Amino acid sequence: MLIGVPVSYLISEDDTMTHSLKGNHQKKSMEFTNRLINEASPYLLQHAHNPVDWYPWSDEALTKAKVEHKPIFLSIGYSACHWCHVMEHESFEDESIAKLLNDNFISIKVDREERPDLDEIYMTSVQMMTGSGGWPMSVFLTPELKPFYGGTYFPPEDRYGRPGFKTVLNHLINSWQQKKEEVIKFSHQFTEQIRKNSGLSSRGQGEIRRDLLEHAAANLNESYDTEFGGFGDAPKFPPSKSITFLLRYYHHTKDKKYLNIINTTLQKMAYGGMYDQIGGGFHRYSVDDHWLVPHFEKMLYDNALLSQVYLEAYQLTKNPLYKRITEEILKYVADEMTNEDGGFFSSEDADSEGKEGIFYTWDNRELMEILGDENGTVFCTYFNIKKRGNFSSHESYHKNLNIPHIDSLPESTAKKLGLSVQDLQLKINKMRSKLFLVRNQRVHPGKDDKIITAWNSLMISSYAKAYQILEDDNYLNLAQKTADFILKHMVNAGELSRIHRNGLTKISGNFNDYSYFITALIDLYESDFDIRWIKTANNLTKKMISKFWDDTHGGFYFTEDGQDDLIVRTKPTYDGAIPSGNSMAAMALFRLAKLLDNESYYNKAEKILKVNATSIAKAPRGYMNMLIAADFYLFPPKEIAIIGQLASSETKAILSTIHNMSIPNKVLGIVDLTMPSAGEITRLIPLLKSKSQISNKTTVFVCKNFTCKLPVTSTDKLVTLLEKD
Repeated sequence: MLIGVPVSYLISEDDTMTHSLKGNHQKKSMEFTNRLINEASPYLLQHAHNPVDWYPWSDEALTKAKVEHKPIFLSIGYSACHWCHVMEHESFEDESIAKLLNDNFISIKVDREERPDLDEIYMTSVQMMTGSGGWPMSVFLTPELKPFYGGTYFPPEDRYGRPGFKTVLNHLINSWQQKKEEVIKFSHQFTEQIRKNSGLSSRGQGEIRRDLLEHAAANLNESYDTEFGGFGDAPKFPPSKSITFLLRYYHHTKDKKYLNIINTTLQKMAYGGMYDQIGGGFHRYSVDDHWLVPHFEKMLYDNALLSQVYLEAYQLTKNPLYKRITEEILKYVADEMTNEDGGFFSSEDADSEGKEGIFYTWDNRELMEILGDENGTVFCTYFNIKKRGNFSSHESYHKNLNIPHIDSLPESTAKKLGLSVQDLQLKINKMRSKLFLVRNQRVHPGKDDKIITAWNSLMISSYAKAYQILEDDNYLNLAQKTADFILKHMVNAGELSRIHRNGLTKISGNFNDYSYFITALIDLYESDFDIRWIKTANNLTKKMISKFWDDTHGGFYFTEDGQDDLIVRTKPTYDGAIPSGNSMAAMALFRLAKLLDNESYYNKAEKILKVNATSIAKAPRGYMNMLIAADFYLFPPKEIAIIGQLASSETKAILSTIHNMSIPNKVLGIVDLTMPSAGEITRLIPLLKSKSQISNKTTVFVCKNFTCKLPVTSTDKLVTLLEKD
């Protein structure tokens, strides 16, 4: 680095260090109030009473930096981030540090969930500088917004062999004052490197062949943890899209080793401490390799993606565990993460009362007092509760805490306790319900209640698919309600917005918001067959193409052209915690192309795959959702046209049969020819055109590339037809 603090000392939020922290969620002093008090983001509001003279990302802040020719300190985080709270308490509430920042920098605080475009650009810069990244992200910019120094969490003073924040600030102040031209020159050169790496230039086109899928599956097999499931070492993140890909790969190959990878990983995660065994829902990730100790925040997107993969695994295997986990995730989201007017909240914090994980952990004595000796013994045996605890956390509040988790299969534990499996499960379910009520009296973790279009779209897809497979009307109602909420509150003149909170909608939707919501609308159509979902998806797809498509090289940019507060216009294709927008768009375009017979959509989806073919081959683990789209491309979907009344028992039986089968690649449409809207539907969806019922019975046509087999009217014949490739 240019300036004299070794970047190798920087620490990521993902690092599993322990630290004593007191009261970071306690009521802050009102002695100071800064501009963040006027923001809607819960994360920004958490910093509104810091002595730091914070600005939101705004014209005011950027202009002030240029006028005063001061460097910018850009701090990016999110409300559920534990180490963001740590750095706030240690540094941003410290008046001596605040003075250094206020006198020498323009300090800007950004919620990464509001502005993922800024987060992506400056996270890339931190990763290029340091070799790693994480949150809180701390980046120093010239007034032209070009980065010249960056890191993640800094302790306030030098410790852990790392420079303290005061040390870093003093180095940077001195460098800006003494070596400004050198700093600016470095920032220009570094920004040019970011632009070169941003995907703006043509990557060339490769072929999408089946050996890409084979290579990706073999890569996953090589990194598979045969003992604990998942891939690689600690920390372990839930591999939702990797398992979704393997479900498709197994569908084609019937290779049992991949089914074993799927089952072992899903079961180990479901039994581990990363899953909230009392209240349902998954925490962010496991800090160890065996899914025991989680990073306790709960993210909406994780639970959306995980509910979908457990649901799809249930569809294939009929394992009741997968159904239970799906239902518990969806209940958790419905009960704890849902706005009464529609929409899903973003996240729940890792901390409560200033302590990480205390809401979710239990002392052995506490459990025995609540449950009684007999039931307490059963519970503690089943969930591996130890007198000395199994969770070593912050020393300041350690009290033999336990994270409930399951090490042995229920059959083994039942035998050990002299109970039948059924009786054991009944006892456990009653005790879980009792402990949930007790836990509910504790101080809850903070909740980020902003509604994000992209993340809500993932959850709409989860509830829509759950309705299809589990046939619970409540799931469909919630999916419909949220989609209507977005259309009412977050669409204006045909354009999506990203954020809604407390009646206020803000920030233009980025490419992810469009590609995710279009996908959700297609999933909703294939659930209730309301033609308005497809019409809306089609209109938004046209808007998405006009706003984000790269006519020169193919693929979609993340942001619109002409945003003057961005130093680069990125085109992300790599899957991170959530799938890349380009991979989501590729699949949505393929599906719409088949439903609407739209060759242009198909060609754009194909182009996305081909310009990423080389990258997929080199690093398949980073392109799992793109590989799922490639699977759809290489193994064309079954195009299923149903002619019959949607409310009839015959049609319902047909739909139940279809959704009971594991058919990863399919598109589905229905038309009731007696309805006035039938003509409009068949004009919009050519798959349904020129087809009629046989003997006034609900009739099904199974097609591929718009070439159809002979129609059938019975579920038995339909199963036979669908089982054929």
